Amino acid sequence: MPRYALKIEYHGAPFVGWQRQTDHPSVQGAIEAALAKLQPGTHKISAAGRTDAGVHALAQVAHCDMRREWTPFRLSEALNFHLKPEPVAIIGCARVADDWHARFSATERRYLFRILQRRPPATLCAGLVWQVPQPLDIAAMQEGANKLLGHHDFTTFRSTICQAKSPMKTVDALEIREVHEVWGREIHVHVRARSFLHNQVRSFVGSLERVGAGSWSPDDIRHALEARDRAACGPVSPPYGLYLAGVGYPEDPFAQE
Repeated sequence: MPRYALKIEYHGAPFVGWQRQTDHPSVQGAIEAALAKLQPGTHKISAAGRTDAGVHALAQVAHCDMRREWTPFRLSEALNFHLKPEPVAIIGCARVADDWHARFSATERRYLFRILQRRPPATLCAGLVWQVPQPLDIAAMQEGANKLLGHHDFTTFRSTICQAKSPMKTVDALEIREVHEVWGREIHVHVRARSFLHNQVRSFVGSLERVGAGSWSPDDIRHALEARDRAACGPVSPPYGLYLAGVGYPEDPFAQE
């Protein structure tokens, strides 16, 4: 059975998250339903990572198995036709080896979190950014973010329902950048690691926002990390500012598109 890698963009608002659920709409369920229109039967696709309810994706990656050969272009076009009107799009498709796996072959995941700093209500960006009214100190946030780099026990920044066997993870990059858009000043938080704990990025951002607002010092991030206690975490940021921005592999399956 030929296997295909899919690069997927989606707006997370209508969904309970990536993972299929029996009685609620999910991104996985929407794509599997579209696949069933092309190839009748049950489909089970695997993704590089599971995003929570309300979280978006710029470049989620999943793989599917088909009974017959498709050209990647025609498969993506057919899926996009059957995905309408769901806010899900296949933006890349590639034939991959039969043992290639969207999750287990991945070497890194990249997330973006968008914070919009302005007082008037967001209109064009509503549901796509976390809006905060007060000015945030970018330099202080970066100083705090630097405390989270490297290999640590991230119990403090891990959801209590996280199913990972260990709280030990390695954060390879955590950068705070200022972006000026016509609708206001945005702060972008870029995070890169091989894998993440449940709610880890949103926990980082919520605590770093406290640093930017002046309620915490950068050293408070270090103290929270060293506490290894979920109660030491700052408020968890909302899901709608978070995007799965990309997935890395030893060889990019979409490079020849």
